[in-house]
Amino acid sequence: MSDTGSTLPRRQLGRYLIDWRTRAGMSQQRAAELLEIGSSSLQRLERGLNGRVQVREIQAACDLYGISDAESEIVIALARQANVKTWWYKAADRVPIHFDGYVKLEAAAVELRTYQPELIPGLLQTPDYIRGLFTGRPEDDAAEYDRWVQIKKQRQNNVTRKHRPTDLFAIVSEAALRRVSGSPQVMAAQLRHLADMSTRPNINLQVLPFSAGFPRGVSSGPFMILNFGITATGVPVEPTVVYVEGSTVDMYLEEPIDVQRYHDLYTAIEHAALDSVASRDLIRKTAREHAA
Repeated sequence: MSDTGSTLPRRQLGRYLIDWRTRAGMSQQRAAELLEIGSSSLQRLERGLNGRVQVREIQAACDLYGISDAESEIVIALARQANVKTWWYKAADRVPIHFDGYVKLEAAAVELRTYQPELIPGLLQTPDYIRGLFTGRPEDDAAEYDRWVQIKKQRQNNVTRKHRPTDLFAIVSEAALRRVSGSPQVMAAQLRHLADMSTRPNINLQVLPFSAGFPRGVSSGPFMILNFGITATGVPVEPTVVYVEGSTVDMYLEEPIDVQRYHDLYTAIEHAALDSVASRDLIRKTAREHAA
């Protein structure tokens, strides 16, 4: 990667700017005139191709498009992150308005590969399961829960829509099947839903059983590999990104060496996991145990 920093925040920033300019009903040329920059400069900014991002230009765009203070905060943060090598968010920032950046990124992907050692993947969670995750967290009120449910529904639409749904390859630890969120009845319903979702042609779900021991990558923590597809000439539409969720910091990695490392970890876990049919059988069996 060049010294100009991570390309990912710049690409995300570009998505927001295109979104907001379109909603404002402005052509690229008109917006550039009002921002007092060249059309080619705005085009590069919207495509995430700028070498460095000027925060003052982004603030001016927010003002021009009538963006709220809360939304402006997101893109200003992206503008600052665009000039450093690794894109990250503090865990304290993990609230819906900041997570929106990840949601946009996920929506642009054509293939997702995720490993979840403790939880059911978010793209496959039921509302009651999500509610169980909020139990015992007094800082999260009902409104916060409702916002997260809406975000999950928005994300889940990417893999359930009829037209060109996103391909999802997911590996979950057996621990995620047995750890109760909400109640045994909630878990039984969640696992039935999980098994049903795994029958979709665009979803491949595997379970890493306790009997697999400790294959390489099992202790890496949850991660998501986002692939954005290939052009007709064989060039990636966008560089592959790895999203790594941590206890204090969430990171977005795009250096080829980092991406390859996580691909290798995923492959190692995949080889140790049950195949999709055996995984579905174990999921349904565990659902019956929760329901008993």
